[in-house]
Amino acid sequence: MATSLRLGVNIDHVATVRNARGGAYPDPVRAAKIAEAAGADGITAHLREDRRHITDSDIEALMAALSLPLNFEMAATEEMKAIALRHRPHAVCIVPEKREERTTEGGLEVARDENRLAHFIAPLRDVGCRVSIFIAAEQRQIEAAHRIGAEVVELHTGAYCDFHAEGRFDERDGELARLAEMATFADSLGLEVHAGHGLTYETVGPVAALPELVELNIGHFLVGEAIFLGLDASIREMRRLMEDARA
Repeated sequence: MATSLRLGVNIDHVATVRNARGGAYPDPVRAAKIAEAAGADGITAHLREDRRHITDSDIEALMAALSLPLNFEMAATEEMKAIALRHRPHAVCIVPEKREERTTEGGLEVARDENRLAHFIAPLRDVGCRVSIFIAAEQRQIEAAHRIGAEVVELHTGAYCDFHAEGRFDERDGELARLAEMATFADSLGLEVHAGHGLTYETVGPVAALPELVELNIGHFLVGEAIFLGLDASIREMRRLMEDARA
C-alpha cells in the first residue's frame, strides 16, 4: 500500500483558454512550471487526435522544459504511438477517445481488445515509458490491464464526482466503495493504482484516503479554480486536502 500520494496536474485546459483566441497566451509550459513550484509531482497532458487543446508543439515544449515527469495521455492509435516513441515521456496513459465527446466519458474497454492493446503498448514499454491504462473500476478491466502488461491502472472517478454534484449521495457512496474495492484488487495484482477525473475540493478527500492509491491526476477543476485563486493557490489547496485525507 502507498504511504504517500502524488499529485499530477493536468494542464490541458490552460491550452483550451489559449486556443479560444489563438496566439500563445496563456502558455501551458508556464502553467507546468507554476504547478511544480506549487507542489505538483508530475504534469499530465492529453494530445487529442483533433488537437482541441494540447498541440504537438506543446508536447515538444513540455519535454524540453520540464524537470517533472510528463504523463502523456493518448488514444491507442498509431499516430499517437509514433509521437510517444519519438518523445519517450516518463509515462503514457492510454485513454478512450471519441471526437464528439466534451471530455473523456469513461474508461478504456481493455477486456474486449486485449490482443491489440498488448501489442500496442509493448514498444512503449520497450523504450522505457511507464504504461498506464485509464479504466472504470471493474475487476474484468483490471485483470485485462494486468494481462496485457500495463504497469499502472488509473481508475475513473467521474461517476463518483457526478453523483456527488447531483446530490445522489447513496449512489456516490456506492461508487466510492467500488473504487476502494477495486483499488485493493489492483494493488493485489502488483499494479500501481492511480485515480482521476472530475475531482474537486469537495470530492478529493475520500478518494485520497484510499490507502492503495499512489497518484491522483487533476486538471479541469484546478484550472477553473485558478480564475478565482490563481493557479499556485488552487494547487496548494488541493495538495493540502490530499495530505489531510492521507494523514
